[in-house]
Amino acid sequence: MNELERARREIGEIDKQMAELFCRRMESVAAIAKYKKSHGLPIVDPARESSLFASNSAYVDEALLPYYETFMNVALAVSKRYQRRLNEGMRVAYCGVEGAFANIAARRIFPDGSAVPYSSFRAAYGSVVRGEVDAAVLPIENSYAGEVGQVHDLMFSGTLYVNGVYDLPVTHHLLAPKGASIEGIKTVLSHPQALSQCETYIKKHGFATVEATNTAVAAKTVAEGGDLTVAAIASEETAPLYGLTVLDHDINDSNTNTTRFAVFTRLKNDAEAKHNNFILMFTVKNVAGALARAISIIGEHGFNMRVLRSRPMKELAWQYYFYIEAEGSPEGEEGEKMLSELSEFCDRLKVVGGYESEPTLGGGV
Repeated sequence: MNELERARREIGEIDKQMAELFCRRMESVAAIAKYKKSHGLPIVDPARESSLFASNSAYVDEALLPYYETFMNVALAVSKRYQRRLNEGMRVAYCGVEGAFANIAARRIFPDGSAVPYSSFRAAYGSVVRGEVDAAVLPIENSYAGEVGQVHDLMFSGTLYVNGVYDLPVTHHLLAPKGASIEGIKTVLSHPQALSQCETYIKKHGFATVEATNTAVAAKTVAEGGDLTVAAIASEETAPLYGLTVLDHDINDSNTNTTRFAVFTRLKNDAEAKHNNFILMFTVKNVAGALARAISIIGEHGFNMRVLRSRPMKELAWQYYFYIEAEGSPEGEEGEKMLSELSEFCDRLKVVGGYESEPTLGGGV
């Protein structure tokens, strides 16, 4: 046997082992896909991909690193493709109609799932509780309008967990039926917040305003009406859905308008210890200094609070619950100590979930 034959035989043996390892790897990939589906986690995880290459590259000769990187990129692409096929049946609830910002957020977070519309935040949330869908994508805060109180109330009183928080930049556009012109527009329809966020533009053109339940409903109404003097303020992605033309782009008063969306699921992410932010909600006992002490405990254990809000409790007049977002994870030793000490001053204490630093969902819409 010459040197060439010997090398080819060795490669054959290695390829056999690699085929066996490939099958084992894909079995694990299937388990990961199942876990992500049940916990409302997206398939793409850039941080995990980077860490895999960084940890394994130590075993590769420096001269081979560029080739190993190519090898890993192909392996990861195959893994993601397989996960997408397995998770094609994932159903994701949102509040609104097709083309609404919540619909856009749901499709960007779960591009391989099916976005299922519901008429209210409560209905979308309840659909997950009842097992009709796998997850719900609901807004929790807008940089312009503030918190979404109805969703916060569901977080406090409900049983679902938050396993992700994502930023969606919101950019408004002027949409109208084909054949319309800006000069001919007399009236604009949109959600009250969108009308407020485009107030300068609306006043400049002297438009009359009509409120709609959301921006996508406004676009649908304009399309069905066919009036060339009536336009909608909505996302650019809404235009092709209803056969409208974009008359003008980026008409917001501010270019920093962003909505934060949370992913709600029935199961808590067991890997939460890797999250670098968490959401905590509680009520305090009716004793002097209870709230001040609770807030102090969180800081004493090294957790930096990014958000602190109070919300009235619907069932008890003049009673409030508190909503906190803090950096870190409550799963470690310090977190356990913090929760234990908080329980002395809190009547109700609930870790709603954890999330990585908020990724942005593509460009503006």
